[in-house]
Amino acid sequence: MKWIKSLCFVALTLACFQANAENCGSNRSKRLNAEEQLHHAPQASLSHSSGYPWEQNSDYWIKLGQKHVVEKVSQKLNKNRAKNVVFFMGDGMSVATQFATRVALGGEEHQLSFEKFPYAGLLKTYCVDSQVGDSACTGTAYMCGVKANYQTLGVDAQVNYEDCVAGLNTATHTESITQWALNAGKSVGIVTTTRVTHASPAASYAHTSNRHWENDYEIRRSGCDPKKIKDIAQQLIHGPTGSRYSVILGGGRGEFRDSTMADEEGGFGYRNDSRDLISEWLNSGTAKKKYVWNRQGLMSLPSDTEKVLGLFEQSHMQYYLESQEKGSQKSEPTLAEMTKKAIEILEKNKKGFFLFVEGGKIDLAHHDLMSRAAIWETIEMHNAVKLARDMLSDEDTLFVVTADHAHTMTVSGYPTRGNDIFGEVDREIATDGMPYMTLSYANGLKSSKQYSAYGRVNPATSDFSRWNSNFPFYVPIKEEESHGGEDVTVHACGPYAHLFTGTMEQSFIPHLIAYAAGIGHGPKSP
Repeated sequence: MKWIKSLCFVALTLACFQANAENCGSNRSKRLNAEEQLHHAPQASLSHSSGYPWEQNSDYWIKLGQKHVVEKVSQKLNKNRAKNVVFFMGDGMSVATQFATRVALGGEEHQLSFEKFPYAGLLKTYCVDSQVGDSACTGTAYMCGVKANYQTLGVDAQVNYEDCVAGLNTATHTESITQWALNAGKSVGIVTTTRVTHASPAASYAHTSNRHWENDYEIRRSGCDPKKIKDIAQQLIHGPTGSRYSVILGGGRGEFRDSTMADEEGGFGYRNDSRDLISEWLNSGTAKKKYVWNRQGLMSLPSDTEKVLGLFEQSHMQYYLESQEKGSQKSEPTLAEMTKKAIEILEKNKKGFFLFVEGGKIDLAHHDLMSRAAIWETIEMHNAVKLARDMLSDEDTLFVVTADHAHTMTVSGYPTRGNDIFGEVDREIATDGMPYMTLSYANGLKSSKQYSAYGRVNPATSDFSRWNSNFPFYVPIKEEESHGGEDVTVHACGPYAHLFTGTMEQSFIPHLIAYAAGIGHGPKSP
């Protein structure tokens, strides 16, 4: 008789979904699904040895699987043209990072906001001359639809890293998805927790053979001529694409001002050309512009603001956990707050908008072996995605969430269910007699405090409880922990989200977005 009960369950669930079939399982719905109802049951607790009580019964898993089938067959393809696009980029957000974030946020069975999207795929992140990519060549791929060389930005593979001459040839310059959106009459914004001149956001507007040429001083230091080569900050303020952006929010004030010019928070700029590009931005054009440098300024923007430049740190913005420790969370906006303000400004355009949102410090935390910080930066992006979907309609807004590359952090051993993701593996110890951490890295900086002698660190004599604790690594290298070369996930929801499936080249992404939004030079949706 069990098969009859299962069949009735499927039929009843199918009827419910036919009455209210939504493409994206929108979080606007107040309805708890069967799994969530179980997880909200009173006095339910996770047993380390046997999981949740209901998981011990096969009926739970059978019904959960059947429900998933019903959801999938009930999905209707959304073939509306995308008026708006919100493109989220978790810099360095590997699959291992997503798993660890799930566990930290709610448990192994938990889902991040974007993991609930109905369509997902994998992206290959290699670059033309490198098996493992960096944020510049990968940014060129997912922003411009062209694979490029390691550390080059907005140029094709004819340009090699730090070539002073090749990058000046405009024939090598790539067009970005933001340029296509602008040419279609849409508004464009970029939001990041790194410098706005850093590789990921810069891939949307800059063309250079060296991603580090964020100001004129860096060009000169490389032996090239800043009078011939425009630095990345200049290209943002005065370039044909960046100068048309309506929203620019992130860090990096130092890239825009001369070293003799005082910063709002007591620092000085990095430039050597006596220029103040922030003032130049404010004084160009006729739009109602506002420059802000702290959270208060952003949150109190006049309702008629047409363009905003928000630079909240001299360099990168603070980590979320860092701001909590310092009590400075009131001075710097969160990623979700910046996303909210960006949407409020951009959605004034009746033709729609393209918004790029980067959780950039996931990557920086991994480079410093700071697993806790990386995972909390991923939670911040999870929150920003949820907020954006609450503000906008899935009917006319395409949401895409992905990463540019992976990192070397792994989840290893056989810890029991519910074990602290930031703790030691609790089921066994290594053959050398020492415990080991669930999270560790394949490589790391040799001069790190933990690498004082040959052999691995002993977790029993180390402190991994701080937000900025450096987690263990295996291979000592001269520079910071490296990127990983494995595929990254892509999640999509909204118009033509069903195109974002399978294993793809990373460079396919802007072409798929362009099709859904009806912009660019290639195929367009009806």
